[in-house]
Amino acid sequence: MLTLTTPAAPAYRIDGRALRQSLTQAFEESSGDTSDLRRRAVSILKEAWDLSRASILSHIDEGKGGLATARSLAKVADEVVSALWDFTLTHVYRARNPTEGERLSLVAVGGYGRGELAPQSDLDLLFLRAWKETSHSESVIEFILYTLWDLGIKVGHSSRTVDETLKFARSDHTIMTALLERRHIAGDSELVQQLEDRMASEGLKSNMFDFVAAKLEERDSRHFKAGATRYVVEPNIKEGKGGLRDLHTLFWVAQYMAAADAGQTKPRIVGEKRKADWGVLDRLLTDKERDIFLRAFDFLWKVRILMHQAAGRAEERLSFDLQPEIARRMGFVDRQGEPNVERFMRRYFVTSKEVGALTRTFCTKLEAQQAKPLARLSNMLQSGLMNLNKADHPGFVVTQGRLSVNSPDIFQKSPVAMFLLFKMADRLMLDLHPDAFTAIARNLKLVTPSLRRNPEAARLFLDLLVRGRNPYKTLSMMSETGLLGRYIPEFGRIVAQTQFNMYHAYTVDEHTLRAVDVIHGIDTGRYKDEHPLATLIMPQLVDKESLYLAMLLHDTGKGGEHGQEIGGEIAAKKACERLGMPDWKIEQVAWLVRHHLVLSDYAQKRDVSDPETVAAFAQIVETPERLRLLLILTVADIRAVGPGVWNAWKGQLMRDLVSATESAFRGGRGNDAVAQVRQELSSRAQERRASLSDKNDDMAAWLETMDESYLFSFSADDIKSHAALVWSTFDSEPAAKARIDIGRNATAFSISADDRPGLFADLSRAFANMGGNVVGAQVFTSSSGHALDVFYVQDSQGLPFGHDDAQRMKQAEQQLEQAALGHLPPPVAYRSALAGRTAAFAIAPTVAFDDASKANATIIEVSGRDRPGLLADLVDVMARLRMDIASAHIDCYGERAVDAFYVTDHFKKSQLTAGQKQVLKKQLLQVLERAEQPPKKPLTQARASLAR
Repeated sequence: MLTLTTPAAPAYRIDGRALRQSLTQAFEESSGDTSDLRRRAVSILKEAWDLSRASILSHIDEGKGGLATARSLAKVADEVVSALWDFTLTHVYRARNPTEGERLSLVAVGGYGRGELAPQSDLDLLFLRAWKETSHSESVIEFILYTLWDLGIKVGHSSRTVDETLKFARSDHTIMTALLERRHIAGDSELVQQLEDRMASEGLKSNMFDFVAAKLEERDSRHFKAGATRYVVEPNIKEGKGGLRDLHTLFWVAQYMAAADAGQTKPRIVGEKRKADWGVLDRLLTDKERDIFLRAFDFLWKVRILMHQAAGRAEERLSFDLQPEIARRMGFVDRQGEPNVERFMRRYFVTSKEVGALTRTFCTKLEAQQAKPLARLSNMLQSGLMNLNKADHPGFVVTQGRLSVNSPDIFQKSPVAMFLLFKMADRLMLDLHPDAFTAIARNLKLVTPSLRRNPEAARLFLDLLVRGRNPYKTLSMMSETGLLGRYIPEFGRIVAQTQFNMYHAYTVDEHTLRAVDVIHGIDTGRYKDEHPLATLIMPQLVDKESLYLAMLLHDTGKGGEHGQEIGGEIAAKKACERLGMPDWKIEQVAWLVRHHLVLSDYAQKRDVSDPETVAAFAQIVETPERLRLLLILTVADIRAVGPGVWNAWKGQLMRDLVSATESAFRGGRGNDAVAQVRQELSSRAQERRASLSDKNDDMAAWLETMDESYLFSFSADDIKSHAALVWSTFDSEPAAKARIDIGRNATAFSISADDRPGLFADLSRAFANMGGNVVGAQVFTSSSGHALDVFYVQDSQGLPFGHDDAQRMKQAEQQLEQAALGHLPPPVAYRSALAGRTAAFAIAPTVAFDDASKANATIIEVSGRDRPGLLADLVDVMARLRMDIASAHIDCYGERAVDAFYVTDHFKKSQLTAGQKQVLKKQLLQVLERAEQPPKKPLTQARASLAR
């Protein structure tokens, strides 16, 4: 029999008898007025409520379990509510000989009925009446509810007769669920017994299968709302996949069926413990599974209680700002380079994964044991798919629409059959039956070094990865069983690994499998509209196998001693060597893993129109095949980070760099790659000048004053628009023009003005004052001293600035023209909507200089906590130090801003000296460190107690 044995409940300071004595004394000292009685009762009950709960919560760190604490909190509620009931019916609205209409009982339902409460949970109460509402029952209920509300307790309540209760329960599965966990608190016990008898005889048996199906549909809907995967880095601990509510669902199904079975024999007596409730779990779960169930339940309850305590409200989302505090309270410490918060979250995701496995096992075994099929639990597959070819493998069967094994010993005879099982599941598009899950999990010891080097196992695995019908689904199932991490230990090291930042939305393993899925989507044409270039070049790849393997292994170096790129390269070589890959392919995979960030770094942090950037990138990539592989790998990697991370701006930058690099490859490269690229670009620049200035002397003259890089930075239409803007400038009056750049998903603001020190800084400040988010900027100065600055700006929602407000865009143009003249309004203080969440992260500001990548400019890379106005503050420093900015490359990775600037000395038009760098670094760090100190919020009482 499954029993919930938990650590001894912490002592709580409440004495029901003494509490009732105090309430009686309060009655004797009162005026007898109802309001006075309620005020006195509230004073007494409030003290008991607060002191006892504080005592319980203060002991949770002393090895007390979460479930024990939840039950202790429920016991406190029992004492307070029952004492209030007695006080109300003894001293306020006494009925010495209650009539039928005055009979009343109080029943706890829902989570409170189950005897478990979180600090901020509601009390769900059913006032059970014998007859229709009377003035007496109405007064009693009203007094009790108003008193509980005055205590600050949230109450969910209903008032019904037994008939009404059954009627609503039969028509509403939510009400039926709450009633399953009914518990008599106070009042007429005969009424509650009537409810028990009626529930057993007519309320449960007839709708069993509909109830189970409804609960599972409800679970799916809940998962969809909270996030379809359990591996989101800010999970909903109550409603999310693998959370408490999934375990509760198993309880409810078990309770419903156990109660229905009990109703066939005898009704339950009020006050009798419901031992039968756990009967179904006992029949369907093994001893090991029961232990996992209880450990998960206790762990999740403790996390939830601490979250409520820390937030001071009913917070169910384990957000970034809560995670460090909860990790500390749960006793996690930094170890082997892994921060305590990441160790805690890894434990959470392992627990969530175990909950998922239990749910799968329970539901499928439940289906197998029922005579009537459960519609929700069955996969309706046509009989033609149900017959497996015995030549494929004689040990596989399809049971209830899932692929299973006919013997748990099948893998001991042939360990390679584990991979064949997944190959069959992928080919037939079937889920695995829990019996197959269990069989694999129990035989993971068979995954020995020899099996990892088995050619047949490698062939089957690579077929799944590269040529599978749904590699994401199949590899996810393989990971759930533990086989994937055991077979590829390098992948196993990142299972459930988290990264404590706002950039990554999933655990490392989930991100990796999603990235594989993106590659598969490109391969099958799923992303042909969003990524036409990647879709076009995918069939041109000579070696898709290296691409898929590199994606699977690209993050295996994260958190290791060698760092992500080098550590990943080492891990990739080991994994590919075991898989029997030829040497050239091992080197290809290792190279891709080592350089999987290079394309995004160059595209987003360097000037892609600069010949030196293109030449340096081409030297790293070396071949057109690697360029194609790297493009697809980078697109998949970024898309799989999380919703909204990939955008058209990133895509355009990468396409520009890839196009320029392809041109460099077509032109051939000698020993001096930069000279080769520069020569080719110079030739193309002359062709472009001639094409743009055809029969237009003014255009030809203007283009001769502009640097070659300008010609490759914009389309012909953009250049013509810029020329018109420049020519519209008279008497040194600046001009600004905005347009929506659909390709970059940003508004492009072009500003033409006489160049001067601080111009770029003033324009940046103007955007900060308008609340615009600058995502990129290009700065061009003609040989005649005229500036053309182009800013790409989004709003706070990541959409083009002013896309839905033409007037706002026009006002922005006017403000920019004034800013170009040095006329700026007082700075506007914008508070980021994410400021509170980003405060949870420790972000070390950095400033780095690069003189090697550009001959006549210093590239400065600045990184720190993102905030409104940061760009303007940074370039203000450079302007004050008389430094010119040739281009700015703005990016943000969650809470961290990473900006790169091409800077020259204003007077010498050369790279910065060592002295200039030292002064600049000091002042830039001061700006970044100001951003590192977000405004402090006053601690709530709960947070203050945690801080102590």
